[in-house]
Amino acid sequence: DLRQTEWTRSTLAHVDSKDYDVFLLLGDLSYADTHQKLWDSFGRLVEQYANRRPWMATEGNHEIEFFPWIRRHTFKAYNACWLMPYKESGSTSNLYYSFDIASSHIVVVVVHVSWYNTNSAHKGEGESMRKAMEELLYKARVDIVFVGHIHAYERFTRIYDKKPNPCGPVYITIGDGGNREGLALKFEGPTSELSLYREPSFGHGRLRVVDESRAHWSWHRNNDSQSLVADQVWLLSLTTIKPCWLTTVHKDGSYIKNDEL
Repeated sequence: DLRQTEWTRSTLAHVDSKDYDVFLLLGDLSYADTHQKLWDSFGRLVEQYANRRPWMATEGNHEIEFFPWIRRHTFKAYNACWLMPYKESGSTSNLYYSFDIASSHIVVVVVHVSWYNTNSAHKGEGESMRKAMEELLYKARVDIVFVGHIHAYERFTRIYDKKPNPCGPVYITIGDGGNREGLALKFEGPTSELSLYREPSFGHGRLRVVDESRAHWSWHRNNDSQSLVADQVWLLSLTTIKPCWLTTVHKDGSYIKNDEL
């Protein structure tokens, strides 16, 4: 959730201060909301960064730009301004696609609305999507799910079906790029056993893939002109955890060997 504020500029400067290969945007880019000149100003804001590295985006609610009887086609400006390589991945829509980075075995999924959330903002908005898609991600042995939408940072343990599960994805909320609406300051208490770290601050995250089995995740809080590491964790690819790739456990407790999928 970037938008076009001084916090946005601070976040982008911190990101650019260190080298990176790919930049992921988790939706809610320009906050144009039908004011099309804001798409142009957002493009000018990020051009100096986006013309040097791949910027891979997904759409958020602020990209919908839909008004009945006036603007019937949703995501029109987003699809024109931010064309992703969806055809190359076999998709039929710019709103969903996939890509590979070298030989990385860390499987990452990016969506906008969170499935797991202990913040008071946007509670339950992703529940229908979770019910429809969570098992698919679990069977695919997704390592990390990045989400935006909530203007705060939160990292969860590996989860499946609302319970800790060593073969489920790590869920990370990082919708704290610098939007105009401010931070989502209120978290529920006490802390859930699923939530390992949470903080309502602007910042950015870095995922460093060390080799085919290990990755290091760090979250960097904006602190005026500095960027401070406030949370970090080492992650092991599920492809290297034998119990996870040997079997898939269903919600009813049954399981099958993965070579039968």
